[in-house]
Parts: sequence; structure tokens; C-alpha cells
Amino acid sequence: MRPACMTVRVRAVLGLAAFIGMVAGPSFTGAAAALAAQSAESVVDPYSDYTDAYVATFSIIARDAATGELGMGVQSKAFGAGNRAMTAKGGVAIVAHQAAANPMYGSMAIELIERGYSPEEALDQLVRSDDGRDRRQNAIIDIEGRTAAWTGQGASDWKGHRCGVDYCAQGNILAGAQVVDAMVRSFESSSGPLAERLMDALDAAQAAGGDARGMQSGAILVVAPRVGGGFSDRVVDIRVDDHREPLAELRRILDLQRSGEMIRDIAPLLDAGDMDGALAAAVAARDKSPENDNAWVALANAQLRSGDRDAALESLRRAVELNPGRRATLPRDRNFESIHASPDFLRVIR
Repeated sequence: MRPACMTVRVRAVLGLAAFIGMVAGPSFTGAAAALAAQSAESVVDPYSDYTDAYVATFSIIARDAATGELGMGVQSKAFGAGNRAMTAKGGVAIVAHQAAANPMYGSMAIELIERGYSPEEALDQLVRSDDGRDRRQNAIIDIEGRTAAWTGQGASDWKGHRCGVDYCAQGNILAGAQVVDAMVRSFESSSGPLAERLMDALDAAQAAGGDARGMQSGAILVVAPRVGGGFSDRVVDIRVDDHREPLAELRRILDLQRSGEMIRDIAPLLDAGDMDGALAAAVAARDKSPENDNAWVALANAQLRSGDRDAALESLRRAVELNPGRRATLPRDRNFESIHASPDFLRVIR
């Protein structure tokens, strides 16, 4: 049974939820009501700064105007922050929800923006409907580069946010304002793929003191319309849920993804007879992630096609060393049919 004070609070918040429903449409009313109910619960039993329910974190959301990508990078002394601190839809918006995080801010903000609201209008509606607003920290950037941010006064210090052209940086329970400032400086001075710019901003924030409680999890999400033949909006979607050095691990995973992307460029070059280009692409893939056994196999293929049999065997040896499962797959790989019966090849796989 709800305490009487909670019932009154829910009714008051539901009044605003109903107002949002009148403006945004009937399908939105249920979600707004759910936000109101969750808000009331959070006021009665507020999140503790020392539990994983409280996403003490620093993050940056951003847009790449040239590619149409939207992205977010986050690091937190909380388990699995990447699973709870971000919501995105390619071509629409990306939303950060942290501190006493309520993920419903993400889905509801995106729906409002799709209905024609600006990020500022959407966030204003959600904050005014939320009795737990004082403990929230939220930021939005849409596909037009418009931004909005909210840091409740009840979030734990140091807390704050800064928004600029195509980005918002924010955090709570930080070592100080310099953490957010470091993300801003990094992003404003960087260039290249959005995921790498976000990664660099996170590293800069950590170097400036980061989360006052330490490190545990991190994530990078980049979305765009019609990725992968139109079946997804995820360009980069990687996370580290629990690690002593989550940002170092996050960069390792990002490099692994980039290495895999480079491998896809090799086969067309080989088919076109561009052996020098194929070798260069294979070397770049290997160097991006030397632990990627797929990159070593791709390099071996390019080396063998270029006539360097010894180098190809050495690359295959390295692939098997990294992944013993290659002993079973390489004898079936038609790219290496010409050496399958070779004693040197048999030594590699055995």
C-alpha cells in the first residue's frame, strides 16, 4: 500500500503527465504516467550515491554534422553504466540519463523529438513531469545539432554540464569542474571519426581526475540512419561493464572493431589485382589490433597471393598462437589450398 504522501505526489505528477499526453498524443500518456510513478518512488526512496543504481559518471554526447552520426561516450564508477545511461535513435537524437538515472527519459525524449519538439522543449516537459528531477542529470542532442541539458541540484557534487556546438559534456560526483572542461577542450580540438573523438574526450576527462569514486565501466555508442543495409542504426556499440581500467579496455575493443572493418576492404582489393593495396590494408588491420587473429589470417592471404609464402606461414602461425581454434578451420580455408599439403603448413596447424 502506498503512503498517503506518495499518492498525493503521484497525482500531482500525473497531472503534468496528462498534459504531455494532450500535447503529444494518447500513445505518449502511458509512458508519461510510468515516468511519474517511477519519479514518486525515487523521491520516497532516493538512490544512494554508493550503489550501482546511482550512475555517478562523466559523459559526452555529440553530433558529426558531416556524417549524420550521433554518439555518446561514458565512464562511471557503477556497474554496466553503458546499459543504463544512454538511449539513441539514428537520425533523431541521443540522450544521456545519469545520476539517479531514469532510462525512460531516453525513449520519451526521442518520441517527443520525432513529434516535432526541440530537445529543450522535450527535456522541459520531462523534467516538469518528474518529482525526482532534483537528483537527475540529463542531456540531449538531436540530428540538427540542437542541445538541452539538466543537472538537478540534488545530484552529488561535483556536478555540472557544458554544451557547445554539436556536443554536451556532463558529469556528477566528479573530481571537479576540470573534468567536464577537459572533455570540452578535447572534443573542440579533435577531428576524425566520432567514436574516436568521444574516446579521446573520455581519456581527457579521466586524466583530469574523472569520477571521484574511481573507475568501473564505460561505453561508446554511435548511431546513424540505415546502417548495415538498413537493418540497424548502430555504427559503434561497445561497452565494458566491470573492469579496473575500463577506458583502456574500451579503446582496445574499439580498435578491435576498426581492425575488423579494415579487413572487409582487403578482398575487393585482391579481386581487383591490387596486391600492394591489399597488403597495405592487411598490415593496417593487423597493426590496429595485433591480437585480432582474423587480421593475421587476412594478412597471410594477402601475403600468399603476393608470392611471399614464408611471410604467409609466419602470419598463420601467429593466428594459431592467438586462437588455437584456427587449427580446425585453416585446413578448410580455400585461400590456403595451395599450401594445405605443405609440411610447413601442417606444422603450423599441429
